[in-house]
Formats: sequence, structure tokens, C-alpha cells
Amino acid sequence: MAWTTTHRRVGTAGAVRSQPMSAHRRLVGALLVVGALVGSLLGCSSKGTKVDTAVTLVPQNVLAWTDAGGGVDIAQLIVPRDHASPDGATISLYVARHRATDPKQRIGTLLVNPGGPGAAGSVLAEQADKVYSSRLLARFDIVGWDPRGVGRSEPAVDCVDDLDPLFSLDVTPDSPADTQALDQGVGDFVAGCETRSGGMLAYMSTEQSARDIESLRAALGEARVSYFGFSYGSELGATWLTLYPDTVRAAVLDGAIDPRRSATDETVQQAAGFERALDAFLARCAGDKKCALYSDGNPQRAFADLMARLDATPVPTSTGRPPVSSGVAALAVAQAMYASSAWPRLERALADARDGHGLGLLALYDQYLGRDRSGAYDNTLEAFFATSCLDDDATSIDHDALARRLAEAAPQMGPLWQQPDVCEAWPIPAQPSSVVIDGAKAPPVVVVGTTGDPATPLEASRGMAEALHSAMFVTVKGSEHTGYGLNDCIDGAVDGYLIDLAVPAVGTTC
Repeated sequence: MAWTTTHRRVGTAGAVRSQPMSAHRRLVGALLVVGALVGSLLGCSSKGTKVDTAVTLVPQNVLAWTDAGGGVDIAQLIVPRDHASPDGATISLYVARHRATDPKQRIGTLLVNPGGPGAAGSVLAEQADKVYSSRLLARFDIVGWDPRGVGRSEPAVDCVDDLDPLFSLDVTPDSPADTQALDQGVGDFVAGCETRSGGMLAYMSTEQSARDIESLRAALGEARVSYFGFSYGSELGATWLTLYPDTVRAAVLDGAIDPRRSATDETVQQAAGFERALDAFLARCAGDKKCALYSDGNPQRAFADLMARLDATPVPTSTGRPPVSSGVAALAVAQAMYASSAWPRLERALADARDGHGLGLLALYDQYLGRDRSGAYDNTLEAFFATSCLDDDATSIDHDALARRLAEAAPQMGPLWQQPDVCEAWPIPAQPSSVVIDGAKAPPVVVVGTTGDPATPLEASRGMAEALHSAMFVTVKGSEHTGYGLNDCIDGAVDGYLIDLAVPAVGTTC
């Protein structure tokens, strides 16, 4: 069984489980962390040759809202399981709405998505006051939903009760026993996905989810809506606005993905992004003698030595949990790279592992996998695979060539960047989209890229802006995944566009 990579997952707005960030950015950063990483486990991009907008959207429900308190309402939206067969089986999407705090000045609805694929978006509405500025909260109903197969939508993708047997496998198998364990781990995971997901695996594509957005807009009873998507949420939103440009009032894509790149190219690009983030982390340590990894000013050597040791002899953690191998450590490191505010925590965890104590790295690994204190997991990663394996054909990947490209683009992270190639064993054939993302008839789209973004590097976001016919690109200086919430400049630019439709000036840098 070969291994591949794609750590996309969520934008700075995914699940509520990352390190604290500043002001309203706290929740956003947490969510995106979980989504960008896994995206690299495969690379999902909507590519093709034509756009088909002839699909009939039914049923066009009127949402029956229930007051959940705190200015938030919840509802269920019934949509076709397969939009190409609108009279067939249906599924239920969980929707949450944070009502505009100034109803007299309400502009309309702002649909929001944190990324993934596989991240639950309802949390962005339920905790909107921790994500968005008071200006946006006043003028818009913030509406988030758990995409098909995700979170509280039903049926949800489900594969296993415990992700450790898959993600704690040796990422560099060097014996027949290691390879056999890898094959068995992947096989068990995929078999679980097939039997426990309520028949959803064939209907988890980005294109199906984009058509759900249009069903949601219709159910809201609004002729046009605005959209704000983070990380993979950029690709989902760009697919929707390409399919249904007449229903778009405004759109912001933050931490975007280049839809023109292949899955392998995206994987290499993202590995290089995490490599740059790791370089920045180690460089900061090299300039600080108090850093626990200082090592006579050569933390790079200390890091390499530690990874080699963990590969040869994993560090024990606690009863019933996996030891910290190089694979576990790689996911822990990647988790911390999403935001520089997590670097001190990573520094301590790496130093502890060097001293034989692995709990710090295990905690970061758990955060990446979406494991809570009770030992339960959300289904972000499981839904991630379900969408990724449909969107991109993994059967033609040259894994040896990919490994060489990863090692060249990311000498430190590349060899550790590989994860089990679940999609190679996926039971449903890939269904690459026919949609060519170009937004040809859509209104102006603001695309935001952050200079030190590891998961969706600056060049990826710029690629999305180049693919869209009417995009304006805004650069944010920072070492985080996605830009909104990093400073007043970017918040002002995004808010001004969404509220007043004032497109930022060419060359805007925050």
C-alpha cells in the first residue's frame, strides 16, 4: 500500500479545538487548522471542461427555525442525496443562523464555510461573535451549515471509532511487517467507511455540496446571498459561484486553493508551505538561547535528530494510546504550524519528547485528529476522505515520483508528510467534477492570501484569484492559516467589501 499526502482540512474557522488566537479570530483559527492538513492527504480540486446548471433544485423548503438562544436559530434542510436525481432519496443538512444584531440595518444573509472538506460549518454561526467583526454581525444573518455527511447532518460519514490504528502507523515502512500493518490499517478503515456511512460515499463530492448551497439559498428565500469561505471553503464557494453566478451578491475566499493544480502538485505546494513555516519556527528558536531546542544555535539539527530517533524508537505515552512515532510527531508539528501562537507549545512538546516524554506531542496529534477528552472523535477526517476520494482520481498517482518531489520541496517535512493512501483503496470510483472554476459571470470576488500560510500558501491563493475572471487579490502579512482577523487592515477590507461592496484597491497589502 502506497502513501500519499494532503493536509487541507479546515481554515482558520473550522472546529473549536485549536490554540487561542487574538480577539474574534480565536474560533476561526481553530477550525481552519483541522482542515488544511488533511487536504494534503489527497488534494481536492474541481476541474473539468464544462458547467452544467440545468439540475433542478428540489425540494425548495422553507426553513423551520428553532430558537437555540443567544441570537442563534437552528433548522434542518432537506436536499436530494443526488442532485442529478432530484426525485430520489433525500438527506438532511443541519443549519444554524446567527441573526443580525441590528435588524433595521440588515443587508441579507452571509453564508459561511470553514473548509475541510469535512468541517462542520454550523459552529461558525453558533459562535459567530468569536469569528466575525461587530460590523458583520450587525448587518448580516450569519448562516453556517454542516455539509452533507458532516457533523450533525444526516446521514453522516462514519468509518471507525478510533483513528489511532490508521494515523499512528509507521509513515516510513521499511519491513514487510510494516507494509502489512499499513495495508491492514487502510483496509480496515475503508471497510468501516463503506459499511457505516448510510450510503453516502457516492454522494460526497464538492459539486454535490455546491448544489446544496443553492438549495440553502432558495430555502432562505433570498434572490442573492453573500459568501465567506475559508481554506477548502474557497473551492466549495468558487464551485457554487461558477455554477450559480446570478445568485451571488458578494464572495470572499480566504486562504484559497488553486483550482488549476493537480492533486499531486497541490500536495507538493502545501508540503513546501509547511516546510517554510517549520523553517520560521526553527529560525526563531535559533535566535533565542532560552529556546528548549536551541542546541548551540542549530535547532534544525536537533529537530532532524529527534525525528530520526522517533522513527527508530517511538516514545511511549499512556496506556492504550500509541507511542509517539515520527508519523505521530509529524501530525503534531503540522497542527502547530497553522498559527505561530502555537509555536511555544510545540517547542515544549518537542523538548519533552527528546527527554522521553511524549504526551505534549500526543496532545497536538489528538487536536489534529479531532479527538476530545473523552476519547471521541468528530468525523472531520472521515468526511474529508469521502470528499477527497471522489473529487480526485488517486489511481494514477506515481507515489515514488511524488515522494521524490516532496523530499526536494520540503527536505524536513516532505519525508514525514506522507499519510496512508486511503483513496487508492476507496470503494467508490472517483467522480472528477465537470465544473471549470472561473466565476465568469459572477460579481467581483475578493481572494485573500497570507504570506506565511502553511496550508494554503500565498501562491495557491493567488492562483485562485487568477482563475476567477473578476477576482481582486489581497495580501496579508502573517504566519497563520488564512488572514481574516489578523489585523484591522484585512478586517476593514473584507468588511467594507461585504457590507458596502467596496472592492479593495489593486495591490492591497495588510
